[in-house]
Amino acid sequence: MAKIEDHKYTVEEAFRECFYVVPDYQREYVWTEKEVQQLLQDIDEEFDVGDRREYFIGTVLVSPTAQKGHFEVIDGQQRLTTFFLLLCALRQRFQGQPQYPLFTGLLSTSYTDSGGNLKTSLKLEPRYEHAGELMSRIVAADADAQTTRAKVAAAGIPKFGSLDKLLGAYSTIHAFFDANYKDLDALRKYWGYLANNVVFIQISTDVSSALKIFETINERGVGLNSMDLLKNLLFTQVKPDEFTRLKDEWKKITGPLERNKEKPLRFLRYFIMANYKVKNERRDGVVREDEIYDWLIAKDNAELCGYRSDSFGFVRKIIRSVEHYIGFTDGRGNDGASSVAMDTLQQLCGAAFSLHYVLLLAAANFPKALFDHFVRQLESFLFYYIFTKTPTKDLERNFSLWADELREIAEIADAKAQKAKLNEFVAERLHKNMIGKDAELGDTLKRYTLGSMQQYRTRYLLAKLAQHVEMAFKGMREPGGLGEFTALEIEHILPDTPEADLRQSFTAANPGKSYDDYKVRLGNVTLLEKPINIVASNGFFEKKKPEYGKSGNYLTRSIVALNAVGKNSSITRINEKLRAFENWSALDIEQRQDMLIALGKDVWRTSPIDMT
Repeated sequence: MAKIEDHKYTVEEAFRECFYVVPDYQREYVWTEKEVQQLLQDIDEEFDVGDRREYFIGTVLVSPTAQKGHFEVIDGQQRLTTFFLLLCALRQRFQGQPQYPLFTGLLSTSYTDSGGNLKTSLKLEPRYEHAGELMSRIVAADADAQTTRAKVAAAGIPKFGSLDKLLGAYSTIHAFFDANYKDLDALRKYWGYLANNVVFIQISTDVSSALKIFETINERGVGLNSMDLLKNLLFTQVKPDEFTRLKDEWKKITGPLERNKEKPLRFLRYFIMANYKVKNERRDGVVREDEIYDWLIAKDNAELCGYRSDSFGFVRKIIRSVEHYIGFTDGRGNDGASSVAMDTLQQLCGAAFSLHYVLLLAAANFPKALFDHFVRQLESFLFYYIFTKTPTKDLERNFSLWADELREIAEIADAKAQKAKLNEFVAERLHKNMIGKDAELGDTLKRYTLGSMQQYRTRYLLAKLAQHVEMAFKGMREPGGLGEFTALEIEHILPDTPEADLRQSFTAANPGKSYDDYKVRLGNVTLLEKPINIVASNGFFEKKKPEYGKSGNYLTRSIVALNAVGKNSSITRINEKLRAFENWSALDIEQRQDMLIALGKDVWRTSPIDMT
């Protein structure tokens, strides 16, 4: 029988002592922003608890090679690769600090091979197509995400599939640090926790045995998480002749989550916070993933959930929440049908933000019209918090407490009283907090460039502005979907790749202003149909103006001319908030950015629901 060894490693120990090789027959790197963000948030939540317990992130399955300390990765490369990129990002942020040499040693090292030759190797080397070269470039660049992307492009390395996902993961990690750990002292403490408390079990054996273990792990699963323990708990509450029925009902919970690649534990955590009043020693109303089972089996909570007296009723409640949850992630409303409001909210949140599901699940029993109204108010609130990059932990406690209030509103039988209570909730909980963030949001948008947020969120921002202007131009009251606007291309008015004489002309006319800085500013971009965008090309503003005038959206057309129609009409009213431009200078870009920020105050705002 093959020898099987296991060893518990911290992140620092693993990359100090081991070299990992991802063989070309293994699956390439497939994690998206969603998975990377979730790993970072999971660790951050444990770090935030403050008791410095070990945080176990699972097992890694490897096979030793002929070189001492070198291992082929059979299972766990997604996590290991993400941690390697995390170390790259940390090294860049600790430049000039005492920790910098340590990170360098965790990323690559020199050693003597069997022939006595000096070799330098990365501590993690993916061997599928171009990935090793890309990883070497990331390490060598030792730069922020945007600069690294530029250096990779300059080196001619392809950016598709898993290669683009590697760069995307690196960008996501830097964005996470920007949002949560700008302060170097805070980042140093975070690294201290990551280095010493985040652990995994490394199982090492020969390749054939490792592959068999991998197959067994994926067939049977390893360990019991809170979802498994809850299932077992429920089986102890029913009679043996009800086991088959319970098993079939349980599949209605796990099946949809698995098919939609949603994390069961995250759903279960949100389910509890959305449906029950959470009490704990921290008094924050929050249940963390490692606390779920202990919370469920506590005597008072067992009675609160009612699974001992009515196990199947409790399971049906979870099933209904799963149906809502999956529907919400798919842009559907609380009635299961396609929803413009939910789809628009999802375009703002994307895969990176999910905490709002706590509030949506709590409000899931609202009448449809009331729910849709609430979603639109929540979208405005979340715009303020997402675009100012407010850490999610600042929202978590509020959302859990607010969920209690939303459940109470859902139980109000009188329709008028229910509307009044929701209006009160929106005014007190959402609007007041938005006012508190108003100055911060204004400053953020004043400095906003195409690199400030993920591209889908910049597209959302431009689409909402364009939609608002279009509705005013056409006298429409209810917004439709954003699809007709998000399908447009982002056009650089000052071209992204300009003709040589244009760059020279801008520099001469705008002394002290950087062309490359101004070309990516919010005030310099608009949405434009692809055929028009092609014709507009990379020329001077004067040549582009006729093409902008052909656009189907008024916000873009208004750059060159305002339509004067009637007196005190919806068109004249929106014209008061727009401006046409004769020329396109640095000052014009700044003024248009200010104009868009002012428009945003009309787009992202709360409003009471009609009481009639």
